[in-house]
Amino acid sequence: MQILSRKHKHTLIIKMEGELDHHTADTVRERLDNMLEDPSIRHVVFDLSQLKFMDSSGIGVFIGRYKVVSQRGGTVSVAHVTPQINKVLEVSGLYRIIKRYNSIEEALASIGGCDE
Repeated sequence: MQILSRKHKHTLIIKMEGELDHHTADTVRERLDNMLEDPSIRHVVFDLSQLKFMDSSGIGVFIGRYKVVSQRGGTVSVAHVTPQINKVLEVSGLYRIIKRYNSIEEALASIGGCDE
């Protein structure tokens, strides 16, 4: 699992490449939590274009980061969701707390309205 990150204003953009499962979830969780130690980060957008597989451990990763940023008044979003990952997110009910966008740019434009 590879995690690439960049910051845009108060938003952390995370690109996940590989598989998010019980083998990688703890490492991913730890890396994301280290990034979220920056108190200026209010929103997280996950680019899932290169995420090949996700199981229930991955759902826990998303829920945990949602709890952190929602306490800051922020949001968690996903973009570039592949059909396979979309199915997991739909079935899990994560779309009730996480917004889905077609692109990072679309997510940032929407979040930008929240940050003003």
